[in-house]
Amino acid sequence: MESGLIKQPAVMKALNASEVCNRGVLAAAASGLSEFISEKGGDADRIFGMSGIDPEQLASPTLSLGLINYCRVMEEAARASGFDNFGLHYGKQFKPQSLGLIGYVGLCSANLEQALHNVVNAFPYHQHNTLTRLVDKGDCWRLDYQVRHGAILCRRQDAELTLGMFLNLIRHVAGKHWAPREVHFEHPRPGQWHEHCKVFDAPVWFDQPYNSLLIAKPDLTRAMPDSDPMLLTVMQDAIRRLNRATPQQSLADRARNQVHLLLLKGEPVLEEVAEKLGMSSWSLQRRLREEGLTFSTLVDKVRCEMATHYLQQRQLPISEMALLLGYSEVSAFSRAFRRWFGISPRQWRQDELAS
Repeated sequence: MESGLIKQPAVMKALNASEVCNRGVLAAAASGLSEFISEKGGDADRIFGMSGIDPEQLASPTLSLGLINYCRVMEEAARASGFDNFGLHYGKQFKPQSLGLIGYVGLCSANLEQALHNVVNAFPYHQHNTLTRLVDKGDCWRLDYQVRHGAILCRRQDAELTLGMFLNLIRHVAGKHWAPREVHFEHPRPGQWHEHCKVFDAPVWFDQPYNSLLIAKPDLTRAMPDSDPMLLTVMQDAIRRLNRATPQQSLADRARNQVHLLLLKGEPVLEEVAEKLGMSSWSLQRRLREEGLTFSTLVDKVRCEMATHYLQQRQLPISEMALLLGYSEVSAFSRAFRRWFGISPRQWRQDELAS
């Protein structure tokens, strides 16, 4: 079969492995971002500057953007434009072809089920410090996505746009009216959450362990219209070659991420975090001390950062916020907040809104 995919400029650029610097996410994931920011009323140059992104990098889909900067630019774009569902709608319009290598890995697969497995397997080369997996739930697959970089705690916009990208890959085959059984997000429910139900045309749940799409298995038997086994092999080889010498996260960042994931269950416990990291609690304490930290200080820093992020979400009650931060009582959260900032959470929110 003669494929028109090979003629796409994104594919041709993707084969030049010498361009890449492996730090986070391939720049194809930000295709059309400048134009979309402007369309939503934001100042793209200012937002890129505040997020540490060089706009010239976005011109080449195989250059790598720092994952911290990538997640930050999405959050900053939502804040600066006043468009709270920025990531949701950026993902909604993102076509699989615009994703570069990872998009073509899916498009060139034999059928939809193979496409999702191939994308999941290749995703660590497209974006580092990230969990992607397919979990067998009997009559459906659960497609999970989660950024796992300890320095990235505010990542709602990235989660929404990425599930939107996955949705569009499936709808490319199954039709624009296809819908998952359920959609899950790990962040709290935003103010305009009804838009999420409309975009996915499915029940949407928040405060979940992972960002996920639940996909009925019979839907995945459909053949990919642009299947090309030879081009698929080329794309898979190219994305692997872009992945040489990936830098490792510091132990403190890895521990921060585990603390963040455990907060929904209550107070993070040193022994549990150490087990998640594959070491003894004594070793974790010693390694953190070498980085100038204690475990309690690390937990406190994560809570402080997430508290200010949650307080900027006007619809989120302070009582719910306390639970999200692992506190059993609102009073415990209020005392901690006064220690951090010298004022109550309610006063901080009022001052922030006033400014």
